[in-house]
Amino acid sequence: MPDIPPSDVTQLFPAESGNSDERALRHHLAELETEHRDLDEVIGQLAGGNLSDQLRTQRLKKRKLALKDEITRLHGKLLPDIIA
Repeated sequence: MPDIPPSDVTQLFPAESGNSDERALRHHLAELETEHRDLDEVIGQLAGGNLSDQLRTQRLKKRKLALKDEITRLHGKLLPDIIA
């Protein structure tokens, strides 16, 4: 298996050509993961700044948390838990 970041589910399980809903979910998931990583970088750059940076950082952290929740929800839709 090629080196794939663990969070990049879109490449681990390629969507079948006839399943456009799943393909759309995987595409949306990849976009959310990219935005989540980008926010992490921005938050790291703003850390320790002045008061306005702290307020901006707080808003970005809330957005990042919302993205993480949405990513988790989509992972659950794509890879449901199987009780064995």
